[in-house]
Amino acid sequence: MSVFSVVMLLQVAAASPLPPQDSTLPLDERIDRSKVTEQPPPVVASVSARPPSVVRRVSLAAAEVPCAASSWHAARASINQGLEFLRARQDAGGGWRVWKGSAGTDQRDRSLAASTAITALALKAFAQVGELPMNSPTAARARDSIRSRVGGTGRAFNPDPQGGLGNYVASAIASALASIQDPEDRVLLRSSVEWLTMHQWDQTEGVSPRMDWFGGAGYGRSGRPDLSNTQMMLDALHDAGVSADDPAVRRALVFLTRTQNLAETNAAPWASGGSRDGGFVYTPANGGESFASEAAGEGRFGEKIAVGQPRSLRSYGSMTYAGFKSMLYAGLSKDDPRVQAAFEWIRRHWTFRENPGLGAQGHFYYLHAVSRALHAAQQHTITDVQGSAHNWRDELIAALLSMQASDGSWVNSASRWDEGDSELCTIYAVLALEEAIKPAQEAAPVNSPAAP
Repeated sequence: MSVFSVVMLLQVAAASPLPPQDSTLPLDERIDRSKVTEQPPPVVASVSARPPSVVRRVSLAAAEVPCAASSWHAARASINQGLEFLRARQDAGGGWRVWKGSAGTDQRDRSLAASTAITALALKAFAQVGELPMNSPTAARARDSIRSRVGGTGRAFNPDPQGGLGNYVASAIASALASIQDPEDRVLLRSSVEWLTMHQWDQTEGVSPRMDWFGGAGYGRSGRPDLSNTQMMLDALHDAGVSADDPAVRRALVFLTRTQNLAETNAAPWASGGSRDGGFVYTPANGGESFASEAAGEGRFGEKIAVGQPRSLRSYGSMTYAGFKSMLYAGLSKDDPRVQAAFEWIRRHWTFRENPGLGAQGHFYYLHAVSRALHAAQQHTITDVQGSAHNWRDELIAALLSMQASDGSWVNSASRWDEGDSELCTIYAVLALEEAIKPAQEAAPVNSPAAP
């Protein structure tokens, strides 16, 4: 079966019809109805723009990338060093961070399935430079490890037997297998996409489009949805070739709109009471929460804001790039006000030195999201609000090279979200560098209403 046929199979598999808005199915028992807020569904523009195409390999020559040739060569060398570090750290069974469990936000138990997701992300990092299971023992062992852990067909597919990290694992697997483009993986790839679309919160769990959970993805469906999991799901669907017109993507766009600090399109009270700055928060579910609000001393839910002041939530870097990228993957035009507002936030908070709003926390996750988002934006130079022009590839490459250790690894001094682990940070860093030196797509500048 051809690669094209595999993609077509995925599109058909994911294209489940959208249930009617007035669904009378009972609300899923895992949802606390008293915490769910409701607003009219946001007006979502029709998906008419062409999403950025999927680019699965890094460039073979500096001339294919709009950055300095010296940056391209330095990035290639840095990627190779990072991959050699990862190669040396691969477990005999083919995985990374084996027996090191992780717990998602608000999940009580740590899950060993985190290693499956990290192994899939590492596999993608090797595949994007041309190291595939058919020509690389490292990649072959990684794929075999993934196959052995999750099952390969139909009902056998189980991304996390412990239940907590299913969306994270299924998303990473889908992106990794899509990067390999091997027909032998078509069943497992299709199973991962089907799992993701089936486990999105929607009317099949009694969640109406009026509810703040609608369209989002969360940690294994055992908790409320969030933008981090939803953007990983959309990354996977995009990488696998699922159409932006697919119902799952359309539902996710409703969730994305509700996660943005933009009162013109988001009716949530917290979006009206705050900065309205176009950035994104962690989740709108259960009334909304933001880790940047927590870092600012206002409480993750805005519960510590002074009495008499309107409740609001703070936008921050990693979620804003995640939301911006996800809207482009969902087919929103560069002229859509949601895209323009997110881009304006990016221009106001331009930096690679930290995760704006959180400092060092989640820094490497942030850099990976930045790289994917700016490659998707098809804009080679970003002009900040002070009028300074930035070749984002040159600057991102320089920033990552300055943080790389002599053994080829990266690690964050802030250990939150497992970034004290050198294997995870190295995977994020290599993937970010690979996005930066993928062949550039045709430039289609994102407009900003405040552009100089």
